[in-house]
Formats: sequence, structure tokens, C-alpha cells
Amino acid sequence: QLQLVESGGGLVQPGGSLRLSCAASGFTLDYYAIGWFRQAPGKEREGFSCISKRGSVIKYLDSVKGRFTISRDNAKNTVYLQMNSLKPEDTALYYCAADRAGPGFDTLCPISTYGIDYWGKGTLVTVSG
Repeated sequence: QLQLVESGGGLVQPGGSLRLSCAASGFTLDYYAIGWFRQAPGKEREGFSCISKRGSVIKYLDSVKGRFTISRDNAKNTVYLQMNSLKPEDTALYYCAADRAGPGFDTLCPISTYGIDYWGKGTLVTVSG
């Protein structure tokens, strides 16, 4: 079964940190660019960070820039999201998503929902204190 599984969410106080993981099973992430998305209650799902299949391209929305760090370990078939200085407005269900990046698409970095091949089911991050 082809799937992405997020983990690492939880309840944290403002200013705290969490590290999310996105693990693939049934396929290798070597050929996929990965995006992180989140959806807060009553809001649309938004992409806020992405990483190309070899990690050469990384993008962040301004709202998380300087606080979040995306990385990948293809040997472990896993992508990570280190979140520091968390704020209450970061509270959301966090999803990772994979977008296949074929030959010539080394710079693909999915920060929109268009073209996504696989979605995880999400992990909940609650920032409150």
C-alpha cells in the first residue's frame, strides 16, 4: 500500500518546538518533491514549505520563514519539519504531500495542492498555553 504517514504532532506551549516526520511506505521518496501543508479550523489548506527531490530547492511562506526548517533523508525515506518558536496561529492539522518529479524536474517544489500524487492523513499540532 502506497502511503505517507505524518507523526510528531502534539500540544505545545507558545515558543515551544516540535519536529514532524513524514514517512513513505510502498514507494521511494527519491523521485518525489515534498510539500508540507496545514489546515486550521475554518480555513483552507495552505502549503507553507516544500523541498525538491534532491533537496536543492527549499521554499517557505513568510509566515514560517526563520522558524521552520524542512529537510529530507532519502535513505530513511522520510522528510522532516522542525518547527521552532511556535505560535498559537500555527495550530492546525499538518499534512505532507508528495509530487512525482520526473527527469528534468529537479527543481519541482510543491507548495500548492495542484498536481499532488499522495497525501498523508495529517498530524495535529496545537499551540496553546
